[in-house]
Parts: sequence; structure tokens; C-alpha cells
Amino acid sequence: MSILVTPEELAGLGEITILDVRWRLGGGPSDHKSYVEGHIPGAVFCALDADLAAAPGAGGRHPLPEAADFQAAMRRLGVDGSRPVVVYDEADSTAAARAWWTLRYFGHPDVRVLDGGIRAWRHAGYSVVTEEPAVETGDFTAVAGGMPMLDADQAADLAKSGVLLDARAAERYRGEVEPIDPVAGHVPGAVSAPTSENVEPGGRFHNREFLRERFNTLGVVDGVPVGVYCGSGVTAAHEVLALELAGIPAALYVGSWSHWVADPDRPVATG
Repeated sequence: MSILVTPEELAGLGEITILDVRWRLGGGPSDHKSYVEGHIPGAVFCALDADLAAAPGAGGRHPLPEAADFQAAMRRLGVDGSRPVVVYDEADSTAAARAWWTLRYFGHPDVRVLDGGIRAWRHAGYSVVTEEPAVETGDFTAVAGGMPMLDADQAADLAKSGVLLDARAAERYRGEVEPIDPVAGHVPGAVSAPTSENVEPGGRFHNREFLRERFNTLGVVDGVPVGVYCGSGVTAAHEVLALELAGIPAALYVGSWSHWVADPDRPVATG
């Protein structure tokens, strides 16, 4: 079963739950506005900040929600444990990947991503609607541990013993700019691997061979443990998805840089 679905495949699927996870950093109500203005028929809006993360704090800007909170959110959105879920965002699957990873982490067995998002859906000639569907409460039960995860100490160790990928833009990795977090730089030993290089122009993922070669050049080879972080655990989930498409399992440091720099005793590298 492929993680990615095309618009044509999505249009032909039977009973599924579709989650619209369009999101912009700091977007707030404007994310829901995009949904209201037009979404894939049957899709329910999933708010990344509220449904896929706990409140910002010591755990970072997008810490993992508690299992009970995530379960309640997914049930409210109509997610069943036995029914496939398809997630999508605007185009490049950055936000959709966070939904994919979180659902998989909490035990959903069948989560897929619309490759190219709603932009690809429209480009394929399919219509969007403005009516919000009636949603029956789902029965999804959240059980943590379905995907590998790192804490700060494990991320630091992996940067020495394996490969820790930094999914942020290269200039943030180098510490030249930091538009969001209070400290610039990267985890010592981490390797720069910007998420933007996982997708083609237009937002679709590169093919498996391209992705595998890309990660191989970054030191990701068979037998070497791999982890990923970003600013707050969103784009890093996209990198984990790209690695999965390449046939490479990887762990996610959910707290990511926003959690790393919350402790002034943790070392920071630049350059």
C-alpha cells in the first residue's frame, strides 16, 4: 500500500475520512478560511495547532498532544480506527505529513497523503465545495508508540552515532538567520537536509529513487540509525515521510529546535 495517493486514486476510494490540514505558521483562523472557501468534497478541517499539537511551552512550539486529547480531536473529526484516512494540505504535504505522522504514532493503521495537495486535486479537474459535511463521531482509540520518536538526549546521541537530519532551510541550520526561535544554529553533529528538496516544483514528492539517492548522499545508508528535527516538529515529519517513501525508517524529534534551545545548557553549533 502506497502512502501517497493521486487525485484520481482519491476520487475512486470508497469509505474514507478526509482531513484538510491546510496550515501556515501563525495562520490561525486564516487556515480555516481557506477550507471554508473551498475544499475537497467530504473533507473535514483539521487544525494543526489545536488538533495535532499541544499548547506551546517547555516542550516546544508544537509538542505532541496527550493521547486522550488527540483521541478526542480525531473522534470529533470523524476518524474511525478501521476506516482509511487521507490527509492533504495546500500542495507540498508539509502540514499533511504532521497529520500522517501523528495519526500513525497514535496507532492508526491506514493513513495516506494526497500528493500535491488540493492544488493537484484542482489541477486534475476535480471540483471543490464550500459546504461542510455532517460528521459522525469517530471511534478512533489513540495508543502512543506507533512511530519512533526521539527526545533531546537521544537526538544528541544520534548526531554522534548515526545521522541526525536538520530539515530547516540551510541558512537557519548555519545560524545565519533565525526568524522564529530565540537562538540560531543547529544541534552539533546534525546534517543539513532542507525539506524543500523532497518535493518537485508544484509540491509533489520526488520519486523513490531520487529520494533514496538524496538521503544516501547525506550519509543515510543501510544499517545507520536516522533521526530528524526541524524548528518545531512539523517539517521534520515531512522529512520522515520522505524517508519512508525512500524505504528508510527514521525517528522524529518532535520538540525539535524550539525545544532544544529552551535549555541554555544544550550546545549550539553554527556554520
